[in-house]
Amino acid sequence: MASTSASMEMNVEQPQEVDGQFIRVIVADTQAIFRAGLRKIFALEDDIRVVGQSETLSQTLSAAKKFTADILIFEAALAPNPVDAISDLMRQTPGLRLVVVTQEPNQELTLDLLRRGVHGIVSREVEPELLVDCLRKVSEGHPWLDSRGTQWVLEAYRTQGSRPTSPRPKVQLTPKESLIVSCVTQGMKNKEIALRVGTTEQVVKNYLRKVYDKLGVADRLELALFCLHNRVLDSNLKTPAAPVASSGNGSSPDLAPATAETLTKPS
Repeated sequence: MASTSASMEMNVEQPQEVDGQFIRVIVADTQAIFRAGLRKIFALEDDIRVVGQSETLSQTLSAAKKFTADILIFEAALAPNPVDAISDLMRQTPGLRLVVVTQEPNQELTLDLLRRGVHGIVSREVEPELLVDCLRKVSEGHPWLDSRGTQWVLEAYRTQGSRPTSPRPKVQLTPKESLIVSCVTQGMKNKEIALRVGTTEQVVKNYLRKVYDKLGVADRLELALFCLHNRVLDSNLKTPAAPVASSGNGSSPDLAPATAETLTKPS
């Protein structure tokens, strides 16, 4: 898509007439070919509409104020300091959800963006169908990370015990709830948690529903992010050793490491 004259203050297109059934998106990216590619991808979807585009940070700030949108797809390279730029964007347009596009995976940037409130982070090489899924999840209020990003979140959570303590949130968990949450942040499924704490899957589900309501989160990934941001669990909380259970060949069951799938899908 050819850009308009450089003398114009903004390089954004006029929004189409859309209603509440569409996910309205602003695409902010330095590369015209990338913006055009996203438009072609989203044009194939019935529920996504691009209402504006920009190629500089100043244009993006103007577009975010001018157009009514649900999600801003923001290229991290638009700003020398993307974390500060995103903080300004979110402060000026609090109702807009941000999905940040990074050139390559970066642990420090990922964690900083999440702490600032970004709703999704994707690589520039993300598959089109995954980006569409990301927008739909984010539009529903859920966070989006790939498996590597999820691992970084969990690693940061697990190592936070060595960092200076910060004030605990007002909402407190019971010892049993804390134990179950600790298992969740290790990527364990409900069946594995039940075995680890000596209860049933249904009891684990009941506890998790209470925890979700108490902390105001919707799923396992949001729970892990909440724990990372607010230090919900004591740093020295230890889970009991798992009882030895036969798997048919005399060995104990393997506990898989945490992945985006185990954190975002119900067990």
